[in-house]
Amino acid sequence: MNGEEKMTEAMWQGNYGSLFVGGEWLPGTSGEKLEVVSPYTEQTIAEVPLGSNEDIDRAVAAARRAFDEGPWPKISLDERIAVVERLAAEMKTHELDMATLVTAEMGTPIAHSVPIQAERPRRVVEEMIEVARTYPFDEIREAATGRAKVTRTPKGVLAAMVPWNAPHLITMYKLTPALLTGCTVVVKCSPEAPLDQYLLAEMATRAGVPAGVINFVPARRGPSQHLVQHPGVDMVSFTGSSPVGKDIASKCAPMLRPCTLELGGKSAALVLDDVDVDTIANGLIQMAYRSNGEVCTAKTRFILPRSRSQEVIEAMKAILDELKIGDPFDDETYFGPLVSSGHRDRVAGMIERAIADGATPVVGGAGRPEGLDTGWFVRPTLFTNVERDFEVHQDEVFGPVGIVLEYDTLEEGIEIANDSQYGLSGSVFSQDVDRAVDAASRIDTGMVEVNGNPAGIAAPFGGWKDSGIGYELGSEGFDDLVMLKSIGLPR
Repeated sequence: MNGEEKMTEAMWQGNYGSLFVGGEWLPGTSGEKLEVVSPYTEQTIAEVPLGSNEDIDRAVAAARRAFDEGPWPKISLDERIAVVERLAAEMKTHELDMATLVTAEMGTPIAHSVPIQAERPRRVVEEMIEVARTYPFDEIREAATGRAKVTRTPKGVLAAMVPWNAPHLITMYKLTPALLTGCTVVVKCSPEAPLDQYLLAEMATRAGVPAGVINFVPARRGPSQHLVQHPGVDMVSFTGSSPVGKDIASKCAPMLRPCTLELGGKSAALVLDDVDVDTIANGLIQMAYRSNGEVCTAKTRFILPRSRSQEVIEAMKAILDELKIGDPFDDETYFGPLVSSGHRDRVAGMIERAIADGATPVVGGAGRPEGLDTGWFVRPTLFTNVERDFEVHQDEVFGPVGIVLEYDTLEEGIEIANDSQYGLSGSVFSQDVDRAVDAASRIDTGMVEVNGNPAGIAAPFGGWKDSGIGYELGSEGFDDLVMLKSIGLPR
């Protein structure tokens, strides 16, 4: 079965002409349609309603009713867990459908969509259920000055604003703790990648999520801003660019509306001088280039010891030269097209400006990949001779572009790692784990992976500096979704 046939098969029975609001499939109020275009074929693959301010109003009203009048926030944690467990079972059944939809709408190679866009979201749900079982929703605290019952109750209606690059995964980062705490949700889908949310709505309905608890509206900037400032919303959770995140924070501040912001990144892979190059080279490639490099946590700044840099570069080049570019539905493809023509032009422009600045492409460079005249492709690129003031070092590319910077002392390497407005992720490679952990502790970022080992879903995920405020995952992922109350008790 070729890519087009797989795509068509996945787009079965979807209610693409409607919006999912209040447990129903409703027509959009404006009649305006959003064309979903394949990044590979450049052909329209679906049309969905484009949400208006009135659609946002309907979705918030449905979520408000479900919270204020419905059973969801009032039932027990065990009852909510049972529903969310059924949702996880639905996700397991439809993993390939979900991965196929994401590949169709945004070009992520299917080899990456299955583990990242489908399997991992289900794991998020399953592991967050286990975190919820031990979360202190109700506890007694004793002190010499008094005795208190401390309760945590659901905050209310969450506006969950989801980007295009990992639509299903990031939705579950926000949706799972919201459901488990008893909140209701309006998911603002990205116009670039709305289709997977239709399948998620179907799965939630079959799992028994009550009407109005989850609502989905794809929308552009105006209605998105309307949602952020809507009087019926109690909290905003946004994942996306730092400039937009700062704008959202400025709009929430006058209302004292809490918001969590998971924003951009320009993460470093710091390689220490004791590494085994053959062991780490593939890990460096995976961290930087997976999912076309359209990943906020991509470690695209390779900070190498000058004494070992050439052999690391050669090992990485050998791997990159062999990775297949092309049809994202081909299981052998590593690099697919970027999500949109506009994003492709932006990434291509950054590659061209880096070359003009003096950077040397040892892999890739400007122009399209050979033989790919259709689709929003760029050449996967690895740059050397990059200075720290170059745009390609300071700004997030969000594409398959990595850069090499060299250091002479570990102190200099850590300084380079910290020379960024961002602080979302990072990695350290060394055969001495204690030495790697010490270096990791000195990198100004919310997460650091030693030798590629993930922190896991039980650990908090969030950024420092311009990479955001607040946390998702772990018990910390519940904290912003609850209201605290202290009740003084007799001894």
